[in-house]
Amino acid sequence: MSVSVSIVEDDLEVRTTLAHLIDSSRGYRCASQHASGEEALAQIPKIMPDVVLMDINLTGLNGVECVRRLKPLVPKTQIIMLTVYQNTEHIFNALAAGATGFLLKQTPPAELLTAIADVHAGGSPMSSHIARKIVQSFQKPAGTAREPVALSPRELEVLGLLAKGYLYKEIADMLKLTYATVHTHIRHIYEKLQVRSRTEAVAMHLIQARPAPVAAAKGGKFHFL
Repeated sequence: MSVSVSIVEDDLEVRTTLAHLIDSSRGYRCASQHASGEEALAQIPKIMPDVVLMDINLTGLNGVECVRRLKPLVPKTQIIMLTVYQNTEHIFNALAAGATGFLLKQTPPAELLTAIADVHAGGSPMSSHIARKIVQSFQKPAGTAREPVALSPRELEVLGLLAKGYLYKEIADMLKLTYATVHTHIRHIYEKLQVRSRTEAVAMHLIQARPAPVAAAKGGKFHFL
């Protein structure tokens, strides 16, 4: 079965290029195209695509706020941000809002398709430049590096669901745990990772879970700028 993809992008040329790539690639299907965040909020919950490609710099409702409002309506849909920005604050805000992946718009076509398949399978694809930004934000001066953190299997399970945007109660229901137990697990995760928020915990999870980079694609890159 094909992976269905909705595109939220206010640039017609970019939107059309992405739709053509997806529809012309085996195993993928463009479910819908949306020129604004407002349109996406109204239509995507009716379509329920597997994956959404979301521009962060939309006119009107921006991509991060669109994700924040959209994710509770389509909790099983995975969202990848497509952006020209490498700003760490933008990255963290998007991840905290519910995005599961973050790619630069210059990503080669083959890598973009791989990322869509990866996020649909439960991964968290990120462009190497984006991953470097997140890693740098957590690095400490020499001599103060953290020891490797070992989370329990249950903590990893809880953190994985947290990274996908699920609420505490939803995690409790999915894992057949009490709300208090989930809260305790998350507190222990924060303590072990030495973070203070869901955003930082999710970012650390993405760094640890990110697969090895795929081989560079043949042919040209998207040049959306």
